[in-house]
Amino acid sequence: MTTLLVVLLFILIMILLIVTAMRPIQSEYSLFELQHRSSSGDREAKRELKREEHAYDIMSLQRVAVALLLVTIALVGVIAYGWLVGVVVVVVVALEYGVVARLKFIKALAVKIYKRIEKSIIKFIAKVPFVIKLIRNVSETDAITKRLGSRFELQNIINESMDTLTADEKNLIVNGLSFNDEIVSQVMTPRDAIVSIEKTEFLGPLTLNDLHKLGHNRLPVIGEDINHVIGVLHLNRLFTLDVKRSVTAEKAMEPSVYYIRDNQTMNQALAAFLSTNDDLLIVVNEARETVGLLTLQDVIEALFGRKIVDEFDDHDNLRSVAGRI
Repeated sequence: MTTLLVVLLFILIMILLIVTAMRPIQSEYSLFELQHRSSSGDREAKRELKREEHAYDIMSLQRVAVALLLVTIALVGVIAYGWLVGVVVVVVVALEYGVVARLKFIKALAVKIYKRIEKSIIKFIAKVPFVIKLIRNVSETDAITKRLGSRFELQNIINESMDTLTADEKNLIVNGLSFNDEIVSQVMTPRDAIVSIEKTEFLGPLTLNDLHKLGHNRLPVIGEDINHVIGVLHLNRLFTLDVKRSVTAEKAMEPSVYYIRDNQTMNQALAAFLSTNDDLLIVVNEARETVGLLTLQDVIEALFGRKIVDEFDDHDNLRSVAGRI
């Protein structure tokens, strides 16, 4: 009789460990995404949504099962070993079963068993909702609600989204999140790299050809020096003009010049481009000195996180156009 009780006690402890190690299978998608996919007719999403909806009831059943098993183990232990030894055995089991249930082989076995009985559990819950309501001891308020701690965490989630988003979509979202953290001085073409043209420069065929070879489609026109920008020369607009050898940069330029401070944000820069309807801003410091220039393309590239090449960045095409002037 005692041997039978010892074997029964061992079996009950093993069942306790497996039940404790069981966890409802979690979907890789959020509840919102499952609802969205389910409404679109995705059958697999509907099954996963049903599982998610019963997750708290399954956890409640698990807690009840663990409690009943502990009580049964206590009774069998006392009967098998007597009060003194039985109580010691029960106390040890009660203190250590959670630790042992986290062992890898126990968890692996629990997962296999749970996958086989999950449908039956969900059917049982659906058939006896009144019983589940009586024993329900887990609610959504008991669960830990995961909230994003920072924008950087969201960026990491996007980067780890695998094939859900394309590389370009990831770049767009991640760079969009950090877009306003960037300031003009981080994106602009610095003063030393600015290619400009003096207002007195003649725009003959040779000069235009040299300008096109630079690969720029707009140049700031300067007066005394780079701190005195008086206009912008749009090279692509010269293609349709009757440009003579006597025409200077000052006569062919667009006289409107717009400025932006080097410590302003990318959002402010984008707003400036939209309000001025221009595509080039001269960047100045507190002393109103030119420290760089910013183009609309620079801002878009900062937003998209990649280089954007337009038709006027193709040097070969520019040479062929210049040759026709």
